[in-house]
Amino acid sequence: MDEELRSLLTSLVEIETENPPGDEAAAAQFVSDWLDSRGVSATLVEEPFPDRPQVAARVGGGEPSVVLNGHLDVVPAGDRDQWTHPPYDSTVRDGRLYGRGSADMKCGVALAMLATVEFADAFESGALDGSLVFHAAVGEETAEPGTKTLLERGYDGTYGVVLEPTALRTATSAKGLGWYEISVGGDPSHASRPDEGDNAIGNARPVLDALEAYDEEIRARSDSLVGRPTTTVTRFEAGTKENVVPESATITVDRRFVPAETVEEVDAEIDALLSDVAAEHDLNVEWTRTRVYESAAVPTDSDIAVRFRDAAAERADIDPEPWGIRAATDVRNLVNDAGMDAITWGPGSMAQAHAYDEYIELSEVEAGYDILRTALRGLFEAGAD
Repeated sequence: MDEELRSLLTSLVEIETENPPGDEAAAAQFVSDWLDSRGVSATLVEEPFPDRPQVAARVGGGEPSVVLNGHLDVVPAGDRDQWTHPPYDSTVRDGRLYGRGSADMKCGVALAMLATVEFADAFESGALDGSLVFHAAVGEETAEPGTKTLLERGYDGTYGVVLEPTALRTATSAKGLGWYEISVGGDPSHASRPDEGDNAIGNARPVLDALEAYDEEIRARSDSLVGRPTTTVTRFEAGTKENVVPESATITVDRRFVPAETVEEVDAEIDALLSDVAAEHDLNVEWTRTRVYESAAVPTDSDIAVRFRDAAAERADIDPEPWGIRAATDVRNLVNDAGMDAITWGPGSMAQAHAYDEYIELSEVEAGYDILRTALRGLFEAGAD
C-alpha cells in the first residue's frame, strides 16, 4: 500500500486520544502540523473546549463543497492485559494494523488528510473546481458538540462524508440513541427488619417489566435500512450495604431509534410509560435523559451516495444496494444541523470498534482511499459541467 498512507495511519494510532477524559490535543497538533507542512492552512479551533482543540481546513473555492469528517477521540483501551498487541504500538501483522482507533476511526482521519492535500493541489492547478472541507473533531465518543461546533463556525458544505468504519458500504441512514437513567424510590431499613422498609429492588420489578413490554412493542416499527428500534436495560444499581434494605434503584436504558422517530417523541413515550407504571404500583419514579445522538437520513439516490456506492462496487465488489448503519455517528450534525446531503462511509469493520485487539485490514484501507478519490473526483467533475 501507499507508504505515506501507512505511515500516517501508524502515527495517528500511536497518539493516545482516549475519551474520557478527552486527550485529543496532541493528535490535533499533529494533524494541523502535517497539513501545514503540505501546504494546507489548517486552523486549530479552540471551541467548545479550549484545552481540546479541533482541526479544520477548507481548500478550493468552488462548488460543490464536500466535508470530510472524522473524530480524533477513541474509547479507552480498557484492561491492557487483554490485548495481544499493545493498543498504541501500531503493530502490523498478516496485513492488519492493530491498535485502539485503527478502525474507529484514525483510518478515516488519515484518508481525509491525504484527500485534502491531493484535492487542494487539483483545485490550485485548475484541474478541478470545487472545495473540500476537513474536520478532525473531538468528543464524538461521548456525544460532545465537536462536529456541531465546526459546522457552526462555517466549516460546512453541500455534501458530507463521515468516515466511520462501514466496511466500505454507503450508509444513507443512521440510527439514533438516547440513554435514560431511571430512579425508583424505596425506604431503607435494617435487613433484619425488612418489613419496616420498602425495598427499591422490588419496586423496580414492574418498571423492568414495563420496559421489556415497551421493547417488544416498538420493534414493530421496522426501518428498511437500519432495522428496528430497541430498548435495552444495560445497567442496574441498588443498595449501599449487605444489611441495608435499598432506598433507591437506578436503571440505565439504551434506546435506539430509527429516522422516523424524533427525540421528543421518544422522551414522551418514556415519560408516559413510567408515569403509568408509577401510578399503577404507587411508586416514586423519576427519569432523565443523559445522552442523545439524533437519527439521520438522506435520500438513497443522493448524488454523493450513488457515487460512493458505484465506486465501492467497482473497486472492491461492495454490495451497491442502499443501506443504513445501526450505530449513531456525527452524520446527524451534518444532516440535521447543517442541512447537508451526508453519508457515513469508510474502511474497517464496526465489529472492531471498541474491541480488544482492534484492527483494520491494510488492503481495505488502500481500497478505501481509491474509492474516496474516485467518488470525490466524480462529484467535482460533475459540478463543473
